[in-house]
Amino acid sequence: MANTIHPLACVDPHAELGDDIEIGPFCVIGPHVKIGNGCCLANNVTVIGHTTIGERNRFFTNCVIGGEPQDYSYQESATWLEIGDDNVFREGVTVNRGAEKEDHGTRIGHNNMLMSNAHVAHNCCLGNNVMLVNGVLLGGHVHVHDRAIISGNTVVHHFASVGTMAFISGGCRCTVDVPPFMMAAGSDKFEVKTVNNVGMKRAGVSESSIGIIRHAYKLLFREHKTVSEVREFFSQQNEDIHSIELHTLLNFIDLTNAGKLGRGREVFRNAPSINTREQRKAA
Repeated sequence: MANTIHPLACVDPHAELGDDIEIGPFCVIGPHVKIGNGCCLANNVTVIGHTTIGERNRFFTNCVIGGEPQDYSYQESATWLEIGDDNVFREGVTVNRGAEKEDHGTRIGHNNMLMSNAHVAHNCCLGNNVMLVNGVLLGGHVHVHDRAIISGNTVVHHFASVGTMAFISGGCRCTVDVPPFMMAAGSDKFEVKTVNNVGMKRAGVSESSIGIIRHAYKLLFREHKTVSEVREFFSQQNEDIHSIELHTLLNFIDLTNAGKLGRGREVFRNAPSINTREQRKAA
C-alpha cells in the first residue's frame, strides 16, 4: 500500500521508507533514517541520526527518536539506533542513539511498550516484551532483558542490568542489577523484595520451575547463600535438571558478582569501543 505523508511533514528525500507508512503533520525524518512497513508516526515526531526502524511500530506525539547521545565525549560520529518490530512509543518518549562506546549503538527489540516521557539513553539495549511505564529514565549502557517491567518514575543507573521477567516498583532509584524473576523496590535502600510469581505465570513458566525459583530466592536473599552453595544444593536435590529459569538466575548473579558496585556491566565502562555496524558494512 502507498504511504500517507502529511504535506506539513518534513521527510528528507534520502530517507528510506517502506510501504503503508503513516507520517503526520510536523514530523521530521532525517536523511539517514530507515523506516519499515506499516509504521505510524503521529504529529510532531522527530526521527533523526542513523536510525533503522522495523515494521508496525507506533510513535505518538512529541517522540524524539535517534537524537544525539547526551554524553560529553561524543564526537558527532555516525553512531546508530536500531529498533525492531511492533513497538509502541507513547507521548514524549526519547531514545538516543549510541555514543562512541561499546559497539556505538542503542538497540530496542520487539513488542515493547514505552509509556509517556520514558527516556532510553545512549548504548542501552532493550529486549522483547519490555514495559517502561511513564517517566522511566534509563541511564547510558543499561540492559533490560525480555519481559521486564519498570514502573513509573523509576531511574536506572548507567551500566545496570534488569533481568528477564524482573519487576521494579514505581519511584525507585535502581543503582544495582536486578536479577531475573525478582521484584525489587526502594529508593534510599533499593533491594530485591520477593519473587515475581505473577510475571512468571503470565509468561508460561511451569509451576515446578516457579517453585525452584522461590526456593532459590530464600537461599540467596534470606539465608544469604553463595551462588556456588545454591548450585550445590539443587544439584544434590536433582531439582534443577529441567529448570532453565534457575540457570538463568544463577548465571545472571554470577555476572553481577564479576562486576563492580553491584553492576555486572561495569566491566565495560573503560573497554575499547568497536563500531560493529561499520564492521558489518565493511564485511
